[in-house]
Amino acid sequence: MTPRMTPRVTLDAIARPGGGFAMVAMDQRESLRTMFDDAGAGRPADPVLTDFKLEVARALGPLASGFLVDRHYGFERVRDEGLLPDGCGLILAADELTQEDGGPVMETALDEIVLSTDLGGVSALKLLVIWRRDELRPARVDLARRFAEEARARGVLSVLEPVVRATPDEEAAGTWDLDEAIREAARELSPVGADLYKVQVPSGGRGSDDELLARCRELAADITGPWVVLSQGVDRDDFLRAVTTACRAGASGFLAGRALWSDLVGTPDLATALREVSVPRLERLCEVVDAHARPWREAR
Repeated sequence: MTPRMTPRVTLDAIARPGGGFAMVAMDQRESLRTMFDDAGAGRPADPVLTDFKLEVARALGPLASGFLVDRHYGFERVRDEGLLPDGCGLILAADELTQEDGGPVMETALDEIVLSTDLGGVSALKLLVIWRRDELRPARVDLARRFAEEARARGVLSVLEPVVRATPDEEAAGTWDLDEAIREAARELSPVGADLYKVQVPSGGRGSDDELLARCRELAADITGPWVVLSQGVDRDDFLRAVTTACRAGASGFLAGRALWSDLVGTPDLATALREVSVPRLERLCEVVDAHARPWREAR
């Protein structure tokens, strides 16, 4: 049964004072476990994943305008132990993932457990949608629309995150165009009613400054409402430039994880590494957002 309508927060709950977004993503699940394995740290048990996320929350929460985490590894402790300061909104992942061990996420659905959870202290929900040109496109639009409605009914914000993938036929034919797919997905999914659209950086952040700016402006023309970029698919050293360029093209900031902390997975002294490596990265990104991001209230 859909809950009774409650008063809603605005995007200021996960934004910086100027209206831009500098948000940290820490909702990786089996992919984070694989990252530990790939880093030579072994296959971690669940408490190791949770401890990693809590350490990131402690280190980066004071700078972030929002912090995204999943219910499986860390949500309740982040919320109930007060790890995030005032000014950093808590975002809860509401996606149920279909994912083989060590492989990419293939499909998603709404996590009904999250929908039945007490959302006290939560500012927003986030849904990942895997977008392909296949027979499931209408169902994914319905999923995204339902997500926005469910969040609205609970008085929290909705952050929609489509990630585009090629179909087997497109891969075989060599017809896959990443940028066109990102734009097509934006035309299809950004108007469904979510409060914030989280999108891949065109061309994975590659190309000259002028080329990337042109691609970001093309993307901006296809997005309804405020949008931010994610770091998936972008080389960690290129992310600062990607955020700068996207903000110049009309983005309101970023919601990113791997660009901030991926090279620290498996580090013995994580607290020190986060302080020395990740905090300066986030500080530089916050400066870019404050200088160049379009305030969310000005987005069309």
